[in-house]
Amino acid sequence: MHLLVIPWDVNPEIFRIGSFAVRWYGLLFASSFLFGYFIMNRIFKNENLGEAVLDRLTIYMAIGVIVGARLGHCLFYEPDYYFRHPLEILMIWRGGLASHGAAIGILTAIWFFSRKEKKDYFWVLDRIAIVVALSGFLIRMGNLMNSEIYGIETTVPWGFVFLRNHEVAPKHPTQIYEGLAYLFIFFLLFRLYWSKKGEHYQGMLISLLCILVFTSRFFIEFLKENQVAFEATMKLNMGQWLSIPFILMGIGGLYWSLTRKKRAVIIRE
Repeated sequence: MHLLVIPWDVNPEIFRIGSFAVRWYGLLFASSFLFGYFIMNRIFKNENLGEAVLDRLTIYMAIGVIVGARLGHCLFYEPDYYFRHPLEILMIWRGGLASHGAAIGILTAIWFFSRKEKKDYFWVLDRIAIVVALSGFLIRMGNLMNSEIYGIETTVPWGFVFLRNHEVAPKHPTQIYEGLAYLFIFFLLFRLYWSKKGEHYQGMLISLLCILVFTSRFFIEFLKENQVAFEATMKLNMGQWLSIPFILMGIGGLYWSLTRKKRAVIIRE
């Protein structure tokens, strides 16, 4: 055992009553919606929008995140298994969520929401971009509490030994690396929104989110252990390949936003 390491042996369950258990991951996942709702409520009040619209947006977001993240994991990482056992796709409590799938689910859900509510698609995306970044931080902290999605062996003094997985060598705590990156992105987008009181160039915030989140994800993936066996033969892993389209989309969106120069118009009383 290395001397300069952090032994990590946190119980992923907060408490258990019989067969019912409350887990840190579930609490942090739910907290992402709770904190997101509070932040979006403040934004909606700034723009004189009612809570009823926000409630409907929250429902669309929840469906998009859960369905997208689950299908993303099943189709991107273990398609052979889930094509043979399609009913297990519904067994979300067994684990298996993919952030890239969640991103696709969010983009799709917001498209339906925008059509239903007759809102500009990029107006909605710019505002949810702020809370998505914060949600990414909370979910990665949930991964840390689960002792999952960590990195390769390391000699850095902050390496974590994930004792619950019977590890003996320190590994990069890539959950923390990603979480801190997402937290920084949240504060940046939050600041950009309020610096213009919401009257920024449309499409700018969601474009920055795509660029910054998936660029940080791309480079941190070099420090991660492979999630599935087939990644061992790949020069870039699945997470990196899936990040590239989002980075390019973000760059294209930012160029479009800065050249179009269309500002969101906020009607205040």
